[in-house]
Amino acid sequence: MRLKLYRAAGVTEAMARVRAELGADALILGTRRVADGVELTAVLEPDDEPPVPLPDPERERMLAWHGVPARLADKLAVGKLESTLGRVLRFGEFDFTGDSPQPLLLAGPPGAGKTLTVARLATRLVMAGVQPLIITTDGRRAGATEQLAAFTRLLGLTLIVASHPATLSRALTRRQPGAPVLIDAPGTDPFDQAQNDEVAGLACTANAATALVLPAGLDAAESADLASAFASAGATMLVGTRLDMARRLGGLLAAADAGKLTMTEAGTGPGAADGLEALTAAMLANRLSHTGATRSRALSAELQA
Repeated sequence: MRLKLYRAAGVTEAMARVRAELGADALILGTRRVADGVELTAVLEPDDEPPVPLPDPERERMLAWHGVPARLADKLAVGKLESTLGRVLRFGEFDFTGDSPQPLLLAGPPGAGKTLTVARLATRLVMAGVQPLIITTDGRRAGATEQLAAFTRLLGLTLIVASHPATLSRALTRRQPGAPVLIDAPGTDPFDQAQNDEVAGLACTANAATALVLPAGLDAAESADLASAFASAGATMLVGTRLDMARRLGGLLAAADAGKLTMTEAGTGPGAADGLEALTAAMLANRLSHTGATRSRALSAELQA
């Protein structure tokens, strides 16, 4: 839309200027007398103005089935799903390159899959010819150290146990130049301020980036609350687990949105060597569409039966 103001000695002169500049399709919105003549307001609405895209009803049904919160679903209902996901949410990857890559601390609620995620990342690095430093700070859960130790032995790595910031600081002195560092944090209730502060303190001691490990399939509101709480402890990234078992992914989307977390990896199988893949907009769009469409077909069949 082009809106313009014209001044001239008289109405005829002002109209001639409008037609000459805006053409015969220009609309006159108003005229008024001024000290030196008349003032005329004209507007031209172009014929080729693109239509405003409308929400896709099928997309809305699919997002509702996944349990995506209404506010977020409204943002995702228009446009190609992959592109819209990439615009609305954040996607990235872990960076273990460089002379001194930043340590990565895996945090999350108990049972989220942190230890297995550490083992999977370590396996990926070893298979690429890189020897990471593996540290566990989980001194609470029975068998936690033994579970991770079993993985590190298979990989030919040494597991360091450091349950407190002071011992964690000493453990980091054993890091070889350029070696990535993976830190397995204890399962945490982020709504307990003392536990939340513990995670933040470990990350601060190690100068580590913190990734929240969160299972898919949780209630969206609960996931959003967890993500916000862990974000307050310094989490900036998100690893989704159990995507091989969860059909509804609204909880992961709600968590990424509420905590402003960058989606990085997805646990998609039971294996340590092949159970982790990049969580990209394309992968997520495919999973959302496939499971949502399958459920829609099932509902249609039930209604026709």
